[in-house]
Amino acid sequence: MTGIEDDTCLQRTIGRQTMQPDLNITPLNPSIFAGVPSLVALQTTRSGGVSGAPLDSLNLGTHVGDDPACVRENYRQLGAFLGIGPKSIVTTGQVHGTEIAVVTAPGKLDGYDALITNVRGLFVGILTADCYPILIHDRRTGASGAAHAGWQGTAGRIAEKTVNAMRDAFGTRPADCLAWVGTGISAEHYEIGDEVAARFDHRYLKASPSGEGRQLLDLSAANRDQLLEADIPAEQVQCSGFCSYRDADLFFSYRRDNGKTGRMLALIGVKS
Repeated sequence: MTGIEDDTCLQRTIGRQTMQPDLNITPLNPSIFAGVPSLVALQTTRSGGVSGAPLDSLNLGTHVGDDPACVRENYRQLGAFLGIGPKSIVTTGQVHGTEIAVVTAPGKLDGYDALITNVRGLFVGILTADCYPILIHDRRTGASGAAHAGWQGTAGRIAEKTVNAMRDAFGTRPADCLAWVGTGISAEHYEIGDEVAARFDHRYLKASPSGEGRQLLDLSAANRDQLLEADIPAEQVQCSGFCSYRDADLFFSYRRDNGKTGRMLALIGVKS
């Protein structure tokens, strides 16, 4: 099997990582990245960790009302599971924009919605709970990127801009890239109004069963097409078959849980 079907099959197991007996962490491991030496590329699920309800249990967001000690422990456990130091994970305070940071050192950034790096031993991460994470890896240069695509970022073409930023910073060629559009809220559950719909091409929209002029928006397809329009070959782009809203046992969902929920982490980088 290939594409989403193969990806979903891997996700329904525990992925390619070897489970440690004391860590019940079960990330999604996109098959598009299988076989790339030393590459860490995944999206966490809510399984594992120590956070209590309604953030149970592997919440990795520091801004959702969780006990900071629980979040630190969750990062510690994730680092132990992956065999990397928690301080090597670089995240950003996301603002639903399209600013992109070139990451050269550990730390927490603010005001960016995509992070790119070519430094081995650094892992760039995006936090989500319905928005889409996009992971990109350049097999030639070893550079990686992670982007946060809600409707604003998608309308601003953040996926395409991230590929272009990697080209400008690292000499990345789209033909050398592998890309994954991770798990977010699927079109069947993402109802929007006219103001948001006006920002998107009609091919990503369909009428909502609820009526009243509401529409359903397919952010996964929109971001996939941006990656293709950035000249990444179609066979090198993969989309998750899961839905953060529907698959409540695996994922946090801001919309489903009325804002009282945790955050998953989509992470990518090359081990040193």
